[in-house]
Amino acid sequence: MSGNHVTPVDHQYFQDFDNDEVDIEVYAPGDGVITGLQHMFGSYLSGPENELIEWADFRLVLDHGCGLESIYIHIDRLSDKVAAEAPEKGAYSSVSISVEAGEIISWYSQNVDYNLVDQNVVLSGFLVPEHYESEPWKTHVPHTLDYFSDEVRQQIVTKSLRTAEPIGGKFDHDIDGRLIGNWFQEGTNGYAGLAQSNYWIGHLSVSPNYLDPSHFIVSIGNFDGEPKQFGAKGNAPFPSEVSVESGLIRYELVGIEYFDGDQYWDRRSLANDVRAESTGEVQGVILLQLVEDRRLRVEVFPGKTGEQIDGFSENAKFYER
Repeated sequence: MSGNHVTPVDHQYFQDFDNDEVDIEVYAPGDGVITGLQHMFGSYLSGPENELIEWADFRLVLDHGCGLESIYIHIDRLSDKVAAEAPEKGAYSSVSISVEAGEIISWYSQNVDYNLVDQNVVLSGFLVPEHYESEPWKTHVPHTLDYFSDEVRQQIVTKSLRTAEPIGGKFDHDIDGRLIGNWFQEGTNGYAGLAQSNYWIGHLSVSPNYLDPSHFIVSIGNFDGEPKQFGAKGNAPFPSEVSVESGLIRYELVGIEYFDGDQYWDRRSLANDVRAESTGEVQGVILLQLVEDRRLRVEVFPGKTGEQIDGFSENAKFYER
């Protein structure tokens, strides 16, 4: 949960922030056929002349057969074989490019997103799968590391920031009748939202921290006009314990800091003992009340503290799942 990724992401990040060259190889993890290529691109203004600098950015879907797919996002450069079939900027192409396990299909510099899709798996932690129809693969993302050989899996585990099981992470946290998990403002079309430009504005998630699941994150699609993530002061009550019987819940929203053992962690370097702390000045308050098992009353108060908020106002909204 970060920025406009208000609900937990369905993919993993493979990162090297200190690498400046497009030279990290991406291999086909198994035999298959590349079936989809999307040519996204980014740009920024540079220098006193405001020169427009653009960079390539590709999404690639690799079909392994039997309902199994690999999806890569933010690839910088494609292999010659794959690039020959790439669409123009801003376009998507259905393709058919056969590749073998271990074949280099692309390169990246600092970050690539990866997730596995297995249509034979249906996640139980999304109580209303229909809310995710705009990204139909999302409910079929398994514990990715279970699909790698023991040798490859151990190499990934060694460099994983997360040490809690499942090592590869978990992003479906809904429990019926409990606060924990994802919620969508009523009338905003579930995960898809009402507009692509701000689809996340009606999203809300109160879910375990991805690195330290003993802490939770309050992730809000519209906090004073922007998507933001917070810790809750005191880290309690834990959202899996909040039910209809709990009544009104008041979380004071604070920052989240990370530590590697006893040392502050910079969020860039490799660490093997990451723990979270919800700390700092209170930046606002969120009131939450489960009025039904799958209906939640919500109001956000930026810049307020708990003692300044007596209860809901006429601005409260209802969320569902």
